[in-house]
Amino acid sequence: MADKGDKETEITSDTEQKGPKQRKSSWGKLRHVDSLNLEAGRIFSSDKGLGPSIGMVYGDLGTSPLYTFAGIFPESIGHPDNLLGALSLILYCIILFPLVKYTFVVLNANDYGEGGTFALYSLLCRHVRVSLDPNQQPEDRDLSNYKLEIPSSQLKRAHYIRGKLESSEAVKIILLLVTLLGTSMVIGDGIVTPSISEAVVGFTVLILFTLFYAQQFGTDKVGFSFAPILTLWFLLLIGFGFYNLHAYGFGVLRAVNPYYIVHYFRRGGKEGWISLGGVVLSTTGTEAMFADLGHFSVRAIQLSFSFVVMPSILVAYCGQAAYLTEHPTDVVDTFYRSIPGPMYWPTFVIAVLASVIASQAMISGVFFNYHSVVIAWMFSKSEGIAVVAVMIITTGMLALIMLIIWRTNIFWVILFCEFYGIVELVLFTSVLSKFVQGGFLPIVFAAFMMGIMGIWHYVHHKRYDFELRNKVSSEYMTQLAKDPRINRVTGMGLLCSELVHGIPPIFPHFVSNIPSIHSVLVFLSLKKLPVIKISEEVRFLFRHVDPREYRMFHCIVRYGYMDIIGTNEEFEHQLLERFKDFIRKEYLIADGGATEQTTDDRTGGIVPAPIQGVEEEIGFVERAADGGVVYLLGEAHVKAKQNSYTLTKIIVDYVYTFRRNNFRQGEAQMMVSHTRLLRVGMTYEI
Repeated sequence: MADKGDKETEITSDTEQKGPKQRKSSWGKLRHVDSLNLEAGRIFSSDKGLGPSIGMVYGDLGTSPLYTFAGIFPESIGHPDNLLGALSLILYCIILFPLVKYTFVVLNANDYGEGGTFALYSLLCRHVRVSLDPNQQPEDRDLSNYKLEIPSSQLKRAHYIRGKLESSEAVKIILLLVTLLGTSMVIGDGIVTPSISEAVVGFTVLILFTLFYAQQFGTDKVGFSFAPILTLWFLLLIGFGFYNLHAYGFGVLRAVNPYYIVHYFRRGGKEGWISLGGVVLSTTGTEAMFADLGHFSVRAIQLSFSFVVMPSILVAYCGQAAYLTEHPTDVVDTFYRSIPGPMYWPTFVIAVLASVIASQAMISGVFFNYHSVVIAWMFSKSEGIAVVAVMIITTGMLALIMLIIWRTNIFWVILFCEFYGIVELVLFTSVLSKFVQGGFLPIVFAAFMMGIMGIWHYVHHKRYDFELRNKVSSEYMTQLAKDPRINRVTGMGLLCSELVHGIPPIFPHFVSNIPSIHSVLVFLSLKKLPVIKISEEVRFLFRHVDPREYRMFHCIVRYGYMDIIGTNEEFEHQLLERFKDFIRKEYLIADGGATEQTTDDRTGGIVPAPIQGVEEEIGFVERAADGGVVYLLGEAHVKAKQNSYTLTKIIVDYVYTFRRNNFRQGEAQMMVSHTRLLRVGMTYEI
């Protein structure tokens, strides 16, 4: 540690600001053989371009002019100035939320190009130890790059807040629950998007069936086919907006003065407050800009929304308001009534297709199934509860990111949180007033999804704790190596489990049932990390399992939440290549450096040559792999202890078991053939 008179510095992650870089290591300086501590610091992140279609992001937001004024004035406009007040609210909501908050603030809190509530949570987990997952390792924190931070008041504040978060188990649980709630709310909003966007329910059902059928060809291809439709839709919006402004007068542009908002609430009182639920509809789809960020780059969304999408919808709302100044009784069907006669039917067709894109924008994120059709048939609208709830969650999590990761000036953090927090809470109280009129559906569904995810996480955590407490001892492994009854058979065995801190208790069950072990045995742990993608170079972490001459290894395979495992052939090829790299590095370190040197033809520099015995060991592993790779899977049945509470037994023995039986298992994810699987069952009492 530096002297007190010296300035202290801190090594912190710089991945978000400067992107991934590869780091070099000096193998000769390493003192021990443990590849879980070797060169585990590069993460893969591909730069995304404009993506397949603008419709993947702006569909829902772009169709909001179809129903917003009807949501604000379900019966009549009343006082003529109410129209200016409502228009002013719409204009400022669009400017403050989609433009200022999301386009220029929230989008910058992306996780390597991915957005959404879970991306915010994963970003926090990579900088603060707030994850409840029991399989965390020090090596996982190396999956980012580093820079030296100069001491400052912001740095001290970040240290203090981070310490409080890491020391509080309650805060960790709350963060997880909030993340699950936000994710569930987005899904809940997604299932009602088709029903609030399209006027004809039967036609909606037909389109949904077509949409789900087309999903098999890939979301990108479906989205790309919608691009011309949405482009035409925005051209129609701005065209009709200017037409109505020219035909009925530009006087409604006075709504840019917030004076009309003040008088709108003075005049309307409680009715004005309730009408905010309709104003929220103008921002429906805002969260999709962040949740669907993977289809676009941040700069692409900032430019396209600022110069194409926002001008189109703002002019469209102004045009509708101009039309309503002379036709106030048409408020329930403003958009279609304001269309010039000859353009009605072509616009109607484009509007329906644009609504399909609105459905696609949310459905692509949740990829829901045909149950959405039932929802669309039963319910005709949503009151925006899910939309505002996700906004509030985003504001809270973004505040932590500002304080801990960005280290923003406290003045701006307080200003941001107070302004958006107060406004969003007011909007939330308004939409809650119509809970029984349809707004309950996203909340009920979100609560159901949150319950399912919460139960899964709880039992999974308990199951992992059981394996950790009952992991195989080193004494057992030593005795096993000396046991003459255990046969070594040709081939490579991969014993798959989730335990990363030892050998799972199911291994003795394999040995007791089948007293044979493959010539090379790998305890394989598949592990998901709160990052998007992990490069193949650092995906596999190996270490020896003593006794070393028994050729048993522990391998942790790390995946990001957007990584695809692929086929078992691809997986085995990657595993074998990294296995050989591990052997080379291990022998090099154990020998204290190479005994020979050779010249690199590419650089002309002197590099270590493989020491004697490396190629023999690699050859043994290759022959074992050629002899056949067998996947050993433990069928761990989880049940509650006899003395557990009745509720715990219901959750563990029925709900979790049903969910697990319907969950895609590891062999399905890697497409492992049944002829290469060996299963052994075991019961865990938790």
